[in-house]
Amino acid sequence: MTDYMHSFDLFEPASVEEAAQLADKYGKDGWIIAGGKDSFDWFKDRHKRPQAVINIAGLKQLHGVKDNGDHVAIGAVTTLTEIEDNKLLQKNFPLLTAAAAKVASPQIRNAGTIGGNVSQDTRCSYYRDGFPCYRAGGNTCYANTPTAMNREHALYDAIRCVAVTPSDTGPALVALEAEMIISRKGKIRTVPAEKFFIGPAVDITRMTVLEKGDILTEIRIPKKWSGAKHYFEKIADRQTWDFALVSIAMVAKITGGKVSDVRVACGGVQCTPRRLTTVEDLMKGENVGAEMERLAKRVAAQGAKALNYNHFKIPLMGNLAARAVRSLT
Repeated sequence: MTDYMHSFDLFEPASVEEAAQLADKYGKDGWIIAGGKDSFDWFKDRHKRPQAVINIAGLKQLHGVKDNGDHVAIGAVTTLTEIEDNKLLQKNFPLLTAAAAKVASPQIRNAGTIGGNVSQDTRCSYYRDGFPCYRAGGNTCYANTPTAMNREHALYDAIRCVAVTPSDTGPALVALEAEMIISRKGKIRTVPAEKFFIGPAVDITRMTVLEKGDILTEIRIPKKWSGAKHYFEKIADRQTWDFALVSIAMVAKITGGKVSDVRVACGGVQCTPRRLTTVEDLMKGENVGAEMERLAKRVAAQGAKALNYNHFKIPLMGNLAARAVRSLT
């Protein structure tokens, strides 16, 4: 039966320190939630059965958007709706607000948090349905067999696992050079967004650097890209709820009609948000125009290796890169 949850103890800590103590006490048997939009699916299907669930959604110190001079700080339990509607973020980082607005549905965005969106596990149907794949500790990738259905899966870095990142805000944060602030037993470390997401070659059992006992407390975005050109587009089967087949996030600075600096990241094509460095390299120092658009379309998907049913992602990457370049005009 999969229509009920297992029993667990629910804790509502009063501080990050108390949450850290609980996480340390329960170790692998503990589970941290905020919005719970990903977690409750795991509990309902009983693939994950923690003894203790630690809810940090009520921690005010992890909530809200603040202007800290050289950067904007976003609390990890700030909801996606709050990010979408925040005037400070709309002014400085419309790329992120556009990405947040494309997550799932309004009802989910009202409860789902930015920390949960970047930390959620992959949505590979084989993995989610309980198949004993590599990511689940088995010895097969069921999404990469001759008969597998894999139109949503990876074009790159398919090392045993072909799952892709499900985060819509992840590519935007990578493009914006965000930093993730992680707390563990009272100690704080800072990880660049680009290194926060990890692939199967690093650890096939998780998609981020977060380990048991880690708490993502804050996301900091430097104002380096404030005032630049921002572009985000997500292609999905349905405009509401569905995860990206391919998405693109771009920030670019234009000086005298030329691109002086640019960062481009794609979602839905590998286990982590993928930097399109070839597109960035051809854009830097060049005039914006039809030729740049044509070249971006040509090189965006270099090195891609399609599976049975995801060949369409290759031209889709090129088209999105071209549209991003076109937006600069």
